[in-house]
Amino acid sequence: MIDSVQINHNITFYYIPMQKLKTTTFGLYIHRPLCEAEVTMNAVLPYVLKRGCGLCRDAAEVARYLEELYGAKLHVGVTKKGDNQTIVFDAETISDCYAPAGEQLSKGVMELLLSILLDPVLKDGAFDGEYVAQEKANAADRIESLMNDKRAYARMRCIEEMCKGRPYELSALGRTEDMDGIDAKSLYEHYKKVIPSSVIDIFVCGDADMQLIEQTIREKIRGISFTDANLTKTQILTRDGDIKKVTERMEVTQGKLAVGFRTNVKPADKEFWALVVANSVFGAGTHSKLFNNVREKLSLAYYASSQIERFNGLLVVNAGIEFSNFQKAYDEILAQFEAVKKGEVTDMEYESSIKTIINSLNSYDDDQRYMRNFYLDQSIAQTGCDLEEYKARIKAVTKQDCIDVFQKVELDTVYFLAGEGDAQ
Repeated sequence: MIDSVQINHNITFYYIPMQKLKTTTFGLYIHRPLCEAEVTMNAVLPYVLKRGCGLCRDAAEVARYLEELYGAKLHVGVTKKGDNQTIVFDAETISDCYAPAGEQLSKGVMELLLSILLDPVLKDGAFDGEYVAQEKANAADRIESLMNDKRAYARMRCIEEMCKGRPYELSALGRTEDMDGIDAKSLYEHYKKVIPSSVIDIFVCGDADMQLIEQTIREKIRGISFTDANLTKTQILTRDGDIKKVTERMEVTQGKLAVGFRTNVKPADKEFWALVVANSVFGAGTHSKLFNNVREKLSLAYYASSQIERFNGLLVVNAGIEFSNFQKAYDEILAQFEAVKKGEVTDMEYESSIKTIINSLNSYDDDQRYMRNFYLDQSIAQTGCDLEEYKARIKAVTKQDCIDVFQKVELDTVYFLAGEGDAQ
C-alpha cells in the first residue's frame, strides 16, 4: 500500500514499501507545462544541475559520493505526460537494512538529490557557462539520436501531426532551434522560477525510513517561498476535420507506417480499462490481431503493434513495412480495427489480453521503477487507483466492453516515412 504526505501545496512525498528487493529507488519529478517558451530549457536543466551542487562541487565529487553509498546510482532526464513536461531525477541504492555498518543510505541519497535540486554550483551569479555549453550540445545529440531511430521518429511525427497547435506536439527533448538562445544566465534565471512554481512529486520505493526522509525534505526546503502550483489539465483531443495523410521521405531502406486514432476516452473514465484490454486485443502483444494477421499470416510488416497515449486520448499503430506494401498493410490494419468494432474477437484473443495485462502488472513487484511510474501516472490522471484495484478492473472487463469502447475510437492521421526514391 502506498503512503503519501503533502509536504506543502506543491510537493508531495510518496512512499511505496517493497521489502522483496534489496534496493531502494528514488524518483523526483518536477512537472512543468509543455510550452515552446521553456521546453528546451527544461530539457537541458537537469543535466546542468547534475554537474555539481553544494554537497558535491563537480561530477567527480558526485561520483565519489555515490561510490561511498555502496555504488548508488543517479540518472536524470525529461519526459512528458499529457500536457506536462516532467524533469526526472532517478536514484538507486541498497536498502538501509543491508548497509554493512547500519548507514542511513536513503537519507544520504535524498540529501544529494535535494542538494542538486536546490543548491546548484554557480559561477559569477549564474550557471557555469562551460557546463551549459556542453549540456546544450548533449541535448542536441539526444534530439538527433531520436531522429536516427526511425521507428520512434515515425511515431513521434504521427503524434506531432495529430496534435498540431497543441502542447503535446512538442517533444520533451526540446528543439534544436532554441539552443542558441540559451546561456548560463538565461538558464539560471529560468531555474530560479522553476523550483518554487512547480508541482513536485518525490517517490521512494523499497525499504526506507519514511519519517526520516520526510524530515530531510522538510529541512531542505525550509526558507523557500513557493507559489501554489497545479498540474496542467490535459484535454482529450478530438478529431476536428478530415483524416490527415502525411508522407515524408528520407534515406531509409524500410517504410515506417504510423496510424493515429482518437480514443475519446479519458484516463479516469470508467471505459478506460476496457480500452486497455481492447487495445491489447487489437495490437499490444503476440496474441493480438495486428501481430497475427498483419505480421504473421499475411507477412505485410516486420513489426506491427499499437500503443495508447492515455493522457491525450490517442492510440497509435506502428508498423515497419516494404515500401510497396503500404496500401496492403494500411488496409489490413484498418480491417483488424474494424474487426474489433464488429465484435470479431475470439475467446483466445480476449483471454490472452487479460492474462498478458495482469502478468505485466504482476511484474511490477520485481521492478521498483515500473511501480513508481504506475503510481505517478495514477496521480497525474487523478484516478486514485492502486495496483490491486487496477488489476481487478482489468479482470472485470468483458469482451462486449472491448467491442463497445472501440465504437468511440476514430481514425485521425496516417503518417508514412518512405524512401527518397519510392513512388508511394
